[in-house]
Amino acid sequence: MAESPITPRQKDFAAWYQDVVLRGDMAEPAEIVKGCMVIRPNGYAVWEVLQRELDARFKATGHENVYFPLLIPQSFLQKEAEHVEGFAPELAVVTIAGGKKLDEPYVIRPTSETIIGHFFARWVQSYRDLPLLYNQWANVIRWELRTRMFLRTTEFLWQEGHTAHSTHAEAQEEVLRMLDVYADVAENVMAMPVIRGVKTQTEKFAGALRSFSIEAMMQNGLALQAGTSHDLGQNFGKAFDVKFQSKEGQLEYVWQTSWGVSTRLIGGLIMSHSDDKGLVLPPKLAPKKTVLVPIFKKDDERAAVLEAAHRIAADIGAKVDDREGHNPGAKFFHWERRGVPVVLELGPRDLASGNIVLKRRDTGTKEILPQDGIGARVGTTLETMQHDMLSAASARLAANTVLANSLDEVESILRDVTAEKGGGKFVMAHVKDDAACDARLKEFKATVRNIPLKDEYDGAGKCIITGEEVDRRVVIAKSY
Repeated sequence: MAESPITPRQKDFAAWYQDVVLRGDMAEPAEIVKGCMVIRPNGYAVWEVLQRELDARFKATGHENVYFPLLIPQSFLQKEAEHVEGFAPELAVVTIAGGKKLDEPYVIRPTSETIIGHFFARWVQSYRDLPLLYNQWANVIRWELRTRMFLRTTEFLWQEGHTAHSTHAEAQEEVLRMLDVYADVAENVMAMPVIRGVKTQTEKFAGALRSFSIEAMMQNGLALQAGTSHDLGQNFGKAFDVKFQSKEGQLEYVWQTSWGVSTRLIGGLIMSHSDDKGLVLPPKLAPKKTVLVPIFKKDDERAAVLEAAHRIAADIGAKVDDREGHNPGAKFFHWERRGVPVVLELGPRDLASGNIVLKRRDTGTKEILPQDGIGARVGTTLETMQHDMLSAASARLAANTVLANSLDEVESILRDVTAEKGGGKFVMAHVKDDAACDARLKEFKATVRNIPLKDEYDGAGKCIITGEEVDRRVVIAKSY
C-alpha cells in the first residue's frame, strides 16, 4: 500500500511537519495517553546521537551524570514560591499508591531543582565540597493543553544540568559556558544557527535570577527556544538550606545553576532542514550516513552486484539495502523519507564500468564516480553537506531578520504569522525589559525571544513602547 504524499510546506507548514515526523519513522502520537508520543527507531537513533554529542561535552567540562527520583514530594515545590507558581498549572500529582491514599502527594518530575536542592543540602558542608557539577538524563511530565510531537508533549526526554558554587561569579561563568555548549551542538552538529541571549524577567525560568537561551529560526520564520541555562542565584540554596563554610569561616548559601535541552531539538532539526520529500538530516546527526542500493533485474546479475555492493559497503562503512521484495525505487523512496544523507546506486553497468552513482539527500544531485576512492569521496561529500546545510540555514536567518523602529511596524510584520501559514521574521527592535512591554507584545501573540549577548546592530536606542533608553535591540518573534 503506497504511503500518502507529504503536505507541501507552502500549503500548510504544520501539516507538513506532522507528515515528515510520521513518514520519517521519527514518532507517532500515543493516542491512549493524553499528549504523549511514541519515539520510533529513527527518531530515537537521532536522539542517541544528540545524547552522545552533548554528553561528551558535559564530561569534557567536568560534569558527572547522576539520577534522581521521578517522584518529588509536593511540599518540595512549595518551598520556592516563584517556582511552584510557575509550574503549578503543568503538574501531574500522584495521590494513591499501593491501593492507599498517600499522606503526602508526589509530583511527577516537571524539573528537578527542588529534589536536587534537598540532596545538595546533605552533600555540602564546606567550600571544599564545591563545586558540584552534575547532569541527569531523564524524562519529565508537564501537563500540556496543546501538544505537537517533539515540540511540546506531556512527557518528553531531556537532560538537566544542576551545579552548586561558592561564588556568584563562578555560577555565572557556568551558565554562559553551558549556553555555549548548547550553541556549539546546535550549530556544528545540527547545522542550526542560533542567537545566544538573556531572557526578559517575564520570560525567565520560575525561580531563577536570570535565564539565558539559544533561539533558532524555523523554515516558516517562527522561533524555537532550543536550549536554556539559568542563574538560580541563592534562591534554591535558601529554600533548601544548602549552606557551606567559606574559606573565611563564614556560613553562606551556595550559588546554583540549572540548564537543559530536550527532544524538542529534534523538532527544530526537522523544521530547519527537511523538504517536501521528507526528512533531511545533517550528516553529523544522521544515524545512518550512507546506504548502498544494489540494482539488478536478472537472476544472473544478482550475485555479482550483491558481492560488489557488500564489499564496497564494508570498505566505507555503509549499509547495503538488500531487502527482498522491494524494488530499487521503493528503496530510494524509503531512505529519502528517512533523511539518509548519501545514497549510492550500484548496478550491472556500474560493475562493468568500475563506477558507482552517488546521490545527495539535501540537493538531490547525482554524480557518477569511480568505485576506487569512493570512501574518501563520500567523506568529502558528507563534510560539504554539513557545511552547506549550516550555510543555507544561516542565510535564511539573515534574510528573515529585520529591523523595526516602532511598535506598529513590529505588529505589521508579525500580525498574520501562524505556524500553518509561516511568513515569520525575527524583528530586531529596542524594547525595555519590563513586564508591561512583554504584555503589550503578547497582544498580537509575539514575545521577546531574548536580548542578544552580542549586539550586532546599532547599539542603544529608545524603547518602542515606553520611550526609555535601552542599550540594544531585542529579538521579537512568534514562536513554538
